[in-house]
Amino acid sequence: MKAPIVLFIVLVFCFVSYRVTAQTAANVIIPDWALPGSATHKQVPPPAGFHRDTRTDNVSIGIFEGQSDVGAALVPGISSYNKATGQYTIVSAGYNVWYQRDEFRYVWKKMSGDISLAADFGFPDTAGYDDRKAIVIIRQSLHDDSKEAMVAIHGSGLMHLAWRPEEGQMMKEIRVNDRNGLPDLVTGHVSRIGIQKHGDSFALFVSVDGGPMHQVGDTIQLHFNQPFFVGLGFCSHLPAKTDTAIFSHVVLENSVGTMR
Repeated sequence: MKAPIVLFIVLVFCFVSYRVTAQTAANVIIPDWALPGSATHKQVPPPAGFHRDTRTDNVSIGIFEGQSDVGAALVPGISSYNKATGQYTIVSAGYNVWYQRDEFRYVWKKMSGDISLAADFGFPDTAGYDDRKAIVIIRQSLHDDSKEAMVAIHGSGLMHLAWRPEEGQMMKEIRVNDRNGLPDLVTGHVSRIGIQKHGDSFALFVSVDGGPMHQVGDTIQLHFNQPFFVGLGFCSHLPAKTDTAIFSHVVLENSVGTMR
């Protein structure tokens, strides 16, 4: 009986998410710069000094202490945790996690010291926008322009280690596709992503076809004051339309050398 019950809960959750999106998106005005790229439009950075205050619920969810709509996307996000399966479901709109500010749903924990964070990921809607991002991320604050380091997997399969060197600065990245035998489009091959912080050094970890986690690509150097925020995030890459990412088998440890 457990499987039908779980399926029913998921269907109800998706229906409620759809209703929230449909009702809210009809009442918002989308800035032109936030529209996703297309044959007739190129997404560009937000205007200088543009911000929206992050919406935060200091309510625990699984192993995390709180949940936030960083950058207050035009449609509020939803996050939930299934204790029976250990899955985190994140529903989020948001134009991007890029440029000099972000919009995404974030479940987080305040931590200090060394960090190992890894999770399986999945996109239930196979028709989602190809630049949507499931991320494991460390941020200095919950502000939309915070210093941060993240490992992101895109709907198209692009994977990178990306970081914002200082608050309000443009993002930088190291793309890891086509390295160490990774296929060009890794969705369906990469089953698990991870980020490791060792002092001021950050590295991307990945599991291919269910194999052991291993580092791919170079490390980057970035200093965080302590404490900082560590967690999971998702962005649909659509400013007023939500999508869904599911994270499972999440492992978060205050150490290095234990990535799994």
